[in-house]
Amino acid sequence: MLYWRPLHHHVHKVFRRPQRSLQALATERWMISPATTRYIAPAYFLPGQMERIRGTEFGPPEEIIRGLAGGYTSEQSATWGLRLTDVDLLDGTLYTSKGAALLRSRASSIPLYTRPSAAIGRATITESWMGNRWFGMWLLDDCLRGLLPEGDGSVVRTRARPTDHQRDYEHRLRISATPVDGTHFDELFAFDDEGHNDGKRDRAERMRRLLVGPLSVSRHAGVFLLRGKSGERRFLLNEHEIAEKLSVERGFRVIDPTTSPLSTLIEACAGARVVAGVEGSQLAHGMVVMPPDASLLTIQPSDRVVSVLKVSTDRQGQRYAFVVGDGGRDGFRVRWGEVAATLDLLEA
Repeated sequence: MLYWRPLHHHVHKVFRRPQRSLQALATERWMISPATTRYIAPAYFLPGQMERIRGTEFGPPEEIIRGLAGGYTSEQSATWGLRLTDVDLLDGTLYTSKGAALLRSRASSIPLYTRPSAAIGRATITESWMGNRWFGMWLLDDCLRGLLPEGDGSVVRTRARPTDHQRDYEHRLRISATPVDGTHFDELFAFDDEGHNDGKRDRAERMRRLLVGPLSVSRHAGVFLLRGKSGERRFLLNEHEIAEKLSVERGFRVIDPTTSPLSTLIEACAGARVVAGVEGSQLAHGMVVMPPDASLLTIQPSDRVVSVLKVSTDRQGQRYAFVVGDGGRDGFRVRWGEVAATLDLLEA
């Protein structure tokens, strides 16, 4: 027999009623870390870079440009623990009497499901739609939620098959979750952890300590993390030219995360003065272990400029730099002279 909750939510969606957040579904919440006023530092960039921006993502152009320009303070919201009751997890979506929250893309466009066959009394979930969509958001946000001390019961997740890197990160961070679907929960604990408050900063510092561990770190010029054609398309046509210049003229180490074990990435990035590469999830490998006084340099296509990684560097008090290339995400180039000059700004 078909289950009414998913169909009820689908009807609401057809009539364009808004998707509910986990916060809206909660029956109880409590503060874990208070709100923080954070200074948004100006990014490091050469004259004329802002004028090249033709398109942005994760926000309108004026919002992205303001975040890159910096020079203002921002209120970062508190971290809250959430308690949801009478919850059904079906095909990556949480359904309650208050509405539904999507954790990952559904396998079926029309939610025709039967009532959950499994039941768990109490559990905790730390994943997010963003983390299931982008590896970088999983590492920078979902893993930090995994370090929260609150919650109750076993930890569960909808993602069944972690990658080798994800499995290694979970082992090093001592976090684990049991894959489930088609399950009813009497109580499900979750978190509202959007704000980059001081508590989240402290968890990021703890995360670095856990990942670096007893490794003897030696400082060096930097790491260039290749992107190639991995992930969503942002194809730097002269990526290998830039990598060679950074290696020969600046002493950078060049690493391809798609073919390198996590131990190699941690060893290289934990001592880097600069982590650089095409803006994307592969840079998260460097961000979670680079030293507190390190810098992040992103190379971006003109039609897809974002500031999402700068949010993390602002929180940790690290420097952020960017270069906007000529061309769009399907194929763009950057001038070596501009990359070198931007590095000079960071070293000044």
